[in-house]
Amino acid sequence: MSEIKKAWYKEGVVYQIYPQSFQDTNDDGIGDLRGIIERIPYLVHLGVNIIWLSPIYASPMDDNGYDIADYYSINPIYGTMDDFKELIAKLKENGIKLIMDLVVNHTSDEHPWFQAALKDKNSPYRDYYFFRKGKKNKKPNNWTGFFGGTVWEYIPEQDEYYMHLFSKKQVDLNWDNPKVREEVKNILRFWLDLGVAGFRCDVINVISKHPDLPHSKKLSELRGSEYYINGPRVHEYLQELKRDVFSKYDCFTVGESVKVTTDTALEYIAFGKEELNMLFQFEHMSVDTIFLKWFIRKFKPMRLKRAFVKWQNEINGKAWNALYIENHDQPRSASRFCDPRHYQMSVKMLAAFYMLQQGTPFIYQGQEIGMCSPAFPRLSQYRDVESKNIYKIGREKLHFSHKRMMRKLQYMSRDNARTPMQWSPGFQAGFTNGTPWIELCDDYRLVNVDKQMRTENSILNWYRKLIQLRQEHEVIVYGDFVEDLNNHKQLIYFRRVYNGCILFVMLNYSNKTGAEEVIYPLDKAELILNNYEEDDGYMYPYQVKVYLYNQPDSEIDSLIL
Repeated sequence: MSEIKKAWYKEGVVYQIYPQSFQDTNDDGIGDLRGIIERIPYLVHLGVNIIWLSPIYASPMDDNGYDIADYYSINPIYGTMDDFKELIAKLKENGIKLIMDLVVNHTSDEHPWFQAALKDKNSPYRDYYFFRKGKKNKKPNNWTGFFGGTVWEYIPEQDEYYMHLFSKKQVDLNWDNPKVREEVKNILRFWLDLGVAGFRCDVINVISKHPDLPHSKKLSELRGSEYYINGPRVHEYLQELKRDVFSKYDCFTVGESVKVTTDTALEYIAFGKEELNMLFQFEHMSVDTIFLKWFIRKFKPMRLKRAFVKWQNEINGKAWNALYIENHDQPRSASRFCDPRHYQMSVKMLAAFYMLQQGTPFIYQGQEIGMCSPAFPRLSQYRDVESKNIYKIGREKLHFSHKRMMRKLQYMSRDNARTPMQWSPGFQAGFTNGTPWIELCDDYRLVNVDKQMRTENSILNWYRKLIQLRQEHEVIVYGDFVEDLNNHKQLIYFRRVYNGCILFVMLNYSNKTGAEEVIYPLDKAELILNNYEEDDGYMYPYQVKVYLYNQPDSEIDSLIL
């Protein structure tokens, strides 16, 4: 395997902050920038060195900030530009870089560009978006969007429609217009010049649409997606951004990508090309669903293993993986992929499983203390626009019962990840002295930072140990990934191999105790991680054991039984 070029973002651990739910300092129930500044000592204690900040731009908040009305200003609910500059400076003092969310597939319908386009059909901003006439009293085409229903919104006074792949208040930009691309470049330069270290690029592989916006003949949950997912000029546009902007700065980019395979991913991130430095893909996020996220099936751990291992095997040595099990759009992994009967051990095992693979690990706020999905029992408790739309479609068009739709929301709603950060067992979990914008998960008295800071074997300290091990051992960062015991139904074994050093990772992703499979030369290796006190030849429920072995590369294969 060829040597991988070193880079700071490959060696880092990224911590995603959802500002609305992180820390409130002015008692309005909404997290803010000063709250993040206040918690910098916690981030230092945890050991992360990159922060990903979900959108803080001016926004009407139809989709919690992913509907941007002004790319150059801070949403007043979060603070001011001076607060942001102070945040950047104080993070830098503590050796932490910050990346922003880049949302440029669409703008808010309240953005001045769209408002100008609406007011005047001859405005140059009209071509910043997709306005179309209907066809024979029908919509311009039959495409459907990510939040359910048509992508077209009718403007009665103009007898035209505009396109939106997401909420009707999130209007798709026309990237075929070179002026749009220049606007995006200026936005990028503005934030990079302020000291931002890169971008998480929201739904970046849907920015290019087929220019004819053809009618779709395929039946799918996203009708028409063959004309905009990995669209006709997407690589041209990303190469342009890299050439004109990204290559001029010491920054990195991670792209959120819809429905990509390992082959299509390499078209974006292959070493030597790297339109983007890495991608978020969703194959492992669909192991407990069928067809689409709202049709749920029973979770089976080996499906998760196979998805992760597939991306390790097919990306390893060719590109760089982004490793994650949670984010602001996904339910909590402790509720989704872990065993409530073995809560502590299964959460720790899952953390080690994904963080010890090759790639840059991303941790979502609260994941490091094992926060769970709240599973709100009442529809009125949900705030997410997608969840409300899906509930409505399920009840009105599919005729599903209220009870059935609530089960879907309790399992898959994006709000499961958006409840306030649980800092303490005190009032409102230490998040606010006011009323939080969304209700707390009711386990905060048991699951919180203060308690885990004082508990030596807590989940929080387990994450701290994993981060520390990455910093101490290059093999965890740059080592090749080799799976062993490929077909075992409970045990997951893999090696990381780098410069004469081997990491042996042994996991039991089950609630059963069994003898460990002896295939590694453990008598010659050092045990550096174990979520049990026992190391007696057995693998206990959800046990993980990690050994470090230093020998010349040439001896490795002969030592594996």
